Amino acid sequence: MFTGIVEEIGTINSLVNNVLTIQAEKVLADVKLGDSISVNGTCLTVVNFTESKFSVDLAPETLRRTAFGNLNPDDTVNLERALAANDRFGGHMVQGHVDATGRVISIRNEGDSSIFRISNPKRLKPYLVEKGFIAVDGISLTIVKVFTSSFTLSVIPYTRMNTNLRDQTIGGKVNLEVDILAKYVENLMAQRL
Repeated sequence: MFTGIVEEIGTINSLVNNVLTIQAEKVLADVKLGDSISVNGTCLTVVNFTESKFSVDLAPETLRRTAFGNLNPDDTVNLERALAANDRFGGHMVQGHVDATGRVISIRNEGDSSIFRISNPKRLKPYLVEKGFIAVDGISLTIVKVFTSSFTLSVIPYTRMNTNLRDQTIGGKVNLEVDILAKYVENLMAQRL
């Protein structure tokens, strides 16, 4: 499990034969083979590493469900190590199981913050609530407003500069993970009917 608090921005080194290699520093401090690292909000298993890079395998389902197929060398990605049992819980519960992708529709300034409008598949709308949370490329963010097939986020300067949102442009594809608790409640309610 993750918190959605990005520890480091990594850089794509390569994506060859479904093996993604990322340049990083902080998340490699105590890494071991088999560890989980969230890469743009996707829980991935470390299969190889050096002092400055690590590699993960991408299953066909991961490539179908995420924006990884759009990544190129030198693109930036958000990185977070799995939450240790004794860590502070600073964001929200993020599993690293991407529900869908969206696209950045617009970015505008409001005071010192940036308002991002992001498209979402209509099937995710029931899980999106004003002032609720969502993980966008693994970043724990609060939803400002929900529309039929999009939502807005207010991103403070610190978050924008310390995540890959600093490099995001209109049309950019992002990974989305909605609140797992809402999905469990929906499933339990459906079982009772």
